[in-house]
Amino acid sequence: MKAHGVVSVFLATLLCASASRAETLNLLIWEDYIDQGVVDRWTQKTGVSIRQINFDSDDARDEILADPGSNINIDLVIVDENGARLFGRKGVIEPVSDANLPALTDYAPEWRKRCAESGLPYFWGTVGILYRSDVITRPPTSWQDMMRPAAALKKHVAMFDDHSEMFVPPLLLLGASINTDDTATLKAAFELLRAQAPSVLTYDYVVTSIQDPAKGKDIHLALGYSGDQHVLNNKVGKAGLWRYSVPKEGTLSWLDCFSVVAHSPHKQRALEFLNFIGSPEAAAANALALNMPTPSSAALKLLPEEMRSDPEIYPPPEIMAKNQHQRELSIQSIQARRRIINTLANFQ
Repeated sequence: MKAHGVVSVFLATLLCASASRAETLNLLIWEDYIDQGVVDRWTQKTGVSIRQINFDSDDARDEILADPGSNINIDLVIVDENGARLFGRKGVIEPVSDANLPALTDYAPEWRKRCAESGLPYFWGTVGILYRSDVITRPPTSWQDMMRPAAALKKHVAMFDDHSEMFVPPLLLLGASINTDDTATLKAAFELLRAQAPSVLTYDYVVTSIQDPAKGKDIHLALGYSGDQHVLNNKVGKAGLWRYSVPKEGTLSWLDCFSVVAHSPHKQRALEFLNFIGSPEAAAANALALNMPTPSSAALKLLPEEMRSDPEIYPPPEIMAKNQHQRELSIQSIQARRRIINTLANFQ
């Protein structure tokens, strides 16, 4: 788990300091997950600034959203499709429709359904293997390459201590559902993770850990998301150094939703910002800047063919056919997965 106590203290301090700024919207979001140029155009147009507050795992974000005391001044948040369903059902995030979010008309019904009418479909993608192409010259093709890494990669692997994503590699190697609640299957996944642990340098999200001077230079292989390779290359200042591969066994195909927090003191402004981000021009510019696939049908038409045909951004159908979607896990499954995560450091 991440240092949630530090995140919460920082968040509380930041939000208290900004509570009096009526023309500032507080956005809880992954690091480097929105184009600053698009944000600046919104501010120039409206005079309303966007203050970004970063989290580095779904668990960290969900802990903040689940605490009524911490999220009162958060206006907007990026959630995964599970989070959209869960927090929408609990009334934490605002329902959206064509009436209060006209931009939704450019999004196909299947995308809107996955966000449970609780957010704007934002970006979609996959979970896969990130690797330094100057060290690993043959692209990884299987989750075996991550779960049973070569001896030369000992203490050069970065995993990701999220209760969903971390279990994608071992469960797919076991031929199981990534959403399994089965105790015996989770125990088998634990055995694979325990065997891998001596090769793992860090269980922090790679975009966070690559910026750590004590660790960043030693990370050669990492679990991450499609699009992370571009963020990593920007962080290290070397285009093309980091590459991304989706293993042959398939993976998690995810969707993030951009939502308005129901108790936002600036709810109408937040909806206006969401409508701006969801417009074809802004969605296309955002996708192009971040090298990410957009679910907006209108924005997709504005992207260059070179991007639409890039398999690292839009995986081929044969890969997508093997992918699985997130489903809501039982409390027991989440607890079991977190217990497993908390024990792995003992085997490093």
